[in-house]
Amino acid sequence: MPFAHFGAFLVVRHSCFVIGILLSFLRNGVITYDGDAEMLFATLLAAGGGLLFAFDHATIAGKLVLSLLAVASIFSWSIMITKLRVIRFARNQNARFLAAFRQDRQPLRLFEKNARFPGSPVFNVYRAGCQEMTFHLLGSPEVDDTFRARLEIADKISPAQMGAVNAAMERAVGETALSLESQMILLATAVSGSPFLGLLGTVWGVMDAFTGVAEAGSPSLVSMAPGVSGALITTVTALCVAIPAMFGYNFLVTSIRAIIVEMDNFAAELASEFEHKYVDHGSREVAFRK
Repeated sequence: MPFAHFGAFLVVRHSCFVIGILLSFLRNGVITYDGDAEMLFATLLAAGGGLLFAFDHATIAGKLVLSLLAVASIFSWSIMITKLRVIRFARNQNARFLAAFRQDRQPLRLFEKNARFPGSPVFNVYRAGCQEMTFHLLGSPEVDDTFRARLEIADKISPAQMGAVNAAMERAVGETALSLESQMILLATAVSGSPFLGLLGTVWGVMDAFTGVAEAGSPSLVSMAPGVSGALITTVTALCVAIPAMFGYNFLVTSIRAIIVEMDNFAAELASEFEHKYVDHGSREVAFRK
């Protein structure tokens, strides 16, 4: 996620820039006596804490940004929880299917039994390959009482037909991968977009705070702190949205890639089983001689 990291870097850099401006502003004589700090702390405590104080003094634009960040947080957490459950279920179903598949050396046995492993990406690849294979072997992918008898007397397929079987499994891998990766763009958007929303709210709030101080004509910490506090809460909220989404996105992407690799490996394994049992390699040798 280089773009998300760049966004976080910009937020930190601009936040440091804003804080530097504030420190420079204070060093130029804003704090006129020690009672300013005491009054500020008393105000914060009376407001019920820093976050509540900051939210109460946020501008309309800042509260709008906070609302957008809240919506982004809800979407990102719902996507992360849903995808985590889907991936965990897919792993369990893959393990069940592979254990059942490797108990029998007949690659079409589970297909003949109409076995079902819902939620298993590997089983989707298996079903697509078996349907295409039985279509070329028997002329129909339907399984009935005569399936085994017809399969035993069926002629082997040509390497060109085996190529169609491989294409069907590759297509199943691609479609299942797209299904697993669906809605991940929303999570990536939350990772990369939330820091910029927070930065927008902070810069806007600081601008309004300095404008209020200039109009009031009283450059003091007590008069400026509420507006700055209300501005900085958008950056804090944005980071609280982006950081969990970033960790969740990286974990989900890695997990999905592992499942895709597992599907590719199984497609190669199943293709090898089909090659040994149902493909007529003699036709390939004749084609080479011609």
